[in-house]
Amino acid sequence: MNKNQIADVLTEIGMLLELKGENPFKVRAYQTGARALEGIEDAELARLVAAGELKSVKGIGEALAQKITELHATGRLDFLEKLKESVEPGLVELVQIPGLGPKKIRALRDKLGISSIAALTEACNDGRVAELDGFGAKTQEKILAGIKNREAYGRRHLWWDAWEIAEPIVAGLRRLPQVKRAEAAGSLRRGMDTVGDLDFIVAASEIEPVVDWFTKLPGVREVTARGETKASVRFESGLQADLRIVPDDQFVFALHHFTGSKDHNVQMRQRALAQGLSLSEWGLVSAAGEGTAKEKAERAKTKPGISTEPELFAALGMRFVPPELREGMGEIEAGERGDFPRLVELGDLRGAFHNHTTASDGRNTLAEMTAAAAALGWEYLGIADHSKSSFQANGLSEERLLKQVGEIQALNASKRHAARVFAGVECDILPDGRLDFAEEILAKLDYVVASVHNVFSQEEAVMTARIIRAVEHGHTTMLGHLTGRLLLRREGYRVDAAKVIDAAIANGVIIELNASPWRLDMDWRLWRKAAEKGLLCSINPDAHETAGLQHVRAGINSARKAGLTKENVFNTRPLAAVENYFAS
Repeated sequence: MNKNQIADVLTEIGMLLELKGENPFKVRAYQTGARALEGIEDAELARLVAAGELKSVKGIGEALAQKITELHATGRLDFLEKLKESVEPGLVELVQIPGLGPKKIRALRDKLGISSIAALTEACNDGRVAELDGFGAKTQEKILAGIKNREAYGRRHLWWDAWEIAEPIVAGLRRLPQVKRAEAAGSLRRGMDTVGDLDFIVAASEIEPVVDWFTKLPGVREVTARGETKASVRFESGLQADLRIVPDDQFVFALHHFTGSKDHNVQMRQRALAQGLSLSEWGLVSAAGEGTAKEKAERAKTKPGISTEPELFAALGMRFVPPELREGMGEIEAGERGDFPRLVELGDLRGAFHNHTTASDGRNTLAEMTAAAAALGWEYLGIADHSKSSFQANGLSEERLLKQVGEIQALNASKRHAARVFAGVECDILPDGRLDFAEEILAKLDYVVASVHNVFSQEEAVMTARIIRAVEHGHTTMLGHLTGRLLLRREGYRVDAAKVIDAAIANGVIIELNASPWRLDMDWRLWRKAAEKGLLCSINPDAHETAGLQHVRAGINSARKAGLTKENVFNTRPLAAVENYFAS
């Protein structure tokens, strides 16, 4: 296990002990140990474990050192397993209800015998919870609301959905006369596939008008917290949003801190400490002296000339690290070397492939999709409607496909739109790896996107061989959505991605980064090494309507997280280069 995984285990132990009513000092020891681990790099943890020196870390005693060593070596802990067995499972489930902590849960169990959500619901409906000391009618009402919305509150949200909420909020904050600067932070800013909640960082001269505006936003279901410099709300979708207001001279530090990730922040703090500095959400100051980071910031003067993130990174001897790369995966070292490439940007795209029309399961016609592409300033658009085996998607027969090819040729000849249309197909990869259409049909197209749409339950080796056979087909231009996953809905099928990637490179086949917010497939973690090996990417929106073309923005996030440049992405090429590629 790495340090963060071990820290999570220690936190879980602390929670379970608190549910059991154990000594608060014992509970606090595990919480302190978890925080101590977060300040250690994995390499340093490995060294300390190997040398038997874990006890040298402040906050880690003999008992914790033994447990951390066991977790580090084996990935499991007998103590935790036994502890879980001693706690009623229903009590752990109750922790997921907003507003219920271990202390309240113990009171519910001890006084009302409640050890499940069903029992808690019944007790709230009967009014028994309201009668308990420390609860009352309002608490009971909140618990019932929490139970009702548990499913929505507990799940993550697609980046696209979160972004559509966040963008107008940021714009609205910036328009407030009291606001000097405002940004969205967190996993949204880092371009993660899914988002747990929203974080907004604001520099403002007055606080109350900003908080008041934020808590009265359209779509707010409840205000979950309101303090002197913070506020939290929950939207109808279950998405929570947190607002933090800071002085302007602290804005850049708060923005960096709350953008994260945790691993990135830990590594940045370690780098600052190595230079005799302390980096926190409050500033970058001398590390000398005792006290919390906030106390140090209040006593010491932040290094002058830092008002932007590039200046913050420069103060630590680094080039600016784009937010999408801040995952603790080598960006600190790259920033120190100064060898960051220019990452691909939305404006680099000249068009996109793998788009659908009303000919299959799309919601807009060929002409409408083309006009929308031209309105985006694209030079070209690829149409790849479904093939005949995708009957559930009104897949095209050979005759209908050839008819569409003629329509595309006529549309291009008419010059009604600035965007050139390429005739393609999203051709099903059949269970044995054959393509859905014969070679003589595929030869009449500009390009072919080969995709799996059925029989997802094949063994990994069978699925891998199936896809590789399609990749090796002479008419396959691109491989569509490699794993078939649907974020927050369905796990991908089992496939050896490394073997498929190698086959694609060997056969000159492009693999798409499907930019549908539900897919974002192939995953950015796979793209990092694949691009280094020479795999070419195409960021395709898999658009089924004109608005869907804009989903390429989500694909750009993933591409940037993977460190992809303009040169790694096929559809950044100008029209003439694409025409030559398809003709070769």
